[in-house]
Order: sequence, then structure tokens, then C-alpha cells
Amino acid sequence: MVIPVHDVNPARRTAWVTYALLAANIVVFLLTPGMAGSVVGEGSLAQLCHLQAFLDQYAAVPRELIHHQMPRLVPTGEVGVGPQGPGCVVGPPPYDKSPELSVLTAMFLHGSWLHLLGNMLFLWIFGNNIEDRMGHIRFLVFYVVCGYAASYGFAVLNNASAAPLIGASGAIAGVLGAYLVLYPRARVWVLVPFLIFLPLRLPAWTVLGLWFALQAVYSSGGGISDAGTVAYAAHVVGFLAGMLIAWPLRPGTPPPPEPRGIVFGRRARPGW
Repeated sequence: MVIPVHDVNPARRTAWVTYALLAANIVVFLLTPGMAGSVVGEGSLAQLCHLQAFLDQYAAVPRELIHHQMPRLVPTGEVGVGPQGPGCVVGPPPYDKSPELSVLTAMFLHGSWLHLLGNMLFLWIFGNNIEDRMGHIRFLVFYVVCGYAASYGFAVLNNASAAPLIGASGAIAGVLGAYLVLYPRARVWVLVPFLIFLPLRLPAWTVLGLWFALQAVYSSGGGISDAGTVAYAAHVVGFLAGMLIAWPLRPGTPPPPEPRGIVFGRRARPGW
């Protein structure tokens, strides 16, 4: 798997929406109950119970999205002692949850620093050009639509699941799909793990095509986005949604600039 670090495709205007989304995701993560434990360790039982209660309220759950089957008992955020020792107390939900709105709130929730930073890296690199091409408002609508398509697509394939679905991955996958359609020949600097991290400059169609192929392969085994697994099927649906929405914009999209300069001690050839 290659790690993108920069694309050679300057934007014409400031990507205010992309920067706002980056900031919002980071702020929400820092304010999410129990996430302090992800920095220094596992966290206390009280933090974990509080986090479970928070996710049950604000994360998207496939069974709720498809069947509107709301649980009768949920974690309350409190710690109790039962026959098997300390644990999280459950009780009737003290809130009225909208499954449709939970898709939006779930798009700003992440389960760990690695989860957050990985998503924000891709949004930082590829989001500005898509926002530049679409415009600020249309890009925001596009981002949300891709996130909804990814969540509901995953929910259809896993309609009996009660595990929380969180993260901006589906929406960002839509951004990647749009980038592949609009800027397939743009060059992307990546790090390739091969004994050490080797820097290479590859065309976007190679980088993003490989990323999509891996998501498609992994999704064949299913997957649920919680603390230990990834919703690969949501990535696939979001990516395809982004491609379809961006396709009509292809004819008027200017090509990225040709990279120039020195590459590994040699002058780059035209089109490198």
C-alpha cells in the first residue's frame, strides 16, 4: 500500500470548505468522550462506557438505517457492578435518535488517532482540487451526498448489523473517486514501504486505482467500522458515487500542469 503525501496539482482558489471539514473533524474528535484514553492508553472503564453511550446516540447503525429498529436498551455511560464484576450500565435510551441524521453526525466521528489522521491526510491532499473544480457550496453538498451514499450502501449490504458505523471515509472516498475522474494524469508523491519508505511520483490513476482495488478486494469479506474493523464496502460505494457525480464535469476540467524539476538526480522527462 502506498502512502500519498502531496499532489502536483495546484488549486486556483483557497479551499475553505476542505479546511473547515479538516478542522471540524479534529475538533469533534478531541471533544468526543473517552478519546483522551486513545492518546495515553486504553482509558478507564468509565471513559469506555461514556464513549459507548456517545456512539450509540450519534453513530450510524445499519439496522437502524434500514429497518428503523431502535434498541430498547443502550449503555447509559455509567459504570455498575454486576455478578461478573464492573461493567457498563444499560437502560432505555434517554434520547430520540434520528437514523437519517445519525449518518451526518457519524461522518465527523473517528475511533482512534490513526483513523482520524489517515482520513484527514487524503482529504488534505485531494479535497482542494475537487473543491476548486466544483466550487465551495457544490463541493460541500457533494461531500455530504457521498457520505450518505457510502453509509446507506454499507447498511444495505449489512442490514442486520447493530455495530456503529463512524468516520469520514465514505465521503472522502467520494472525493478520491472524483479526483480519479477529473485528474487521472496528475502526479502524486507517495511513500512506498520497501525496507524503507521510498518516495515516488506516480500518476493519480495508479495511486487511486490501486487504493480502490484494495478496498474492493477487502470488501468481499464484509467489514464493520468499529474499533477493530473497517467498512470497506462503504469506501467502494462512496468512491463509485464520487466518480458518477464528477463525470459530467470532465469536459471542462483543465489538465494538471506538467511536473518539472529534478527527480532522483535526473531531470524529469515531459509528462513524468
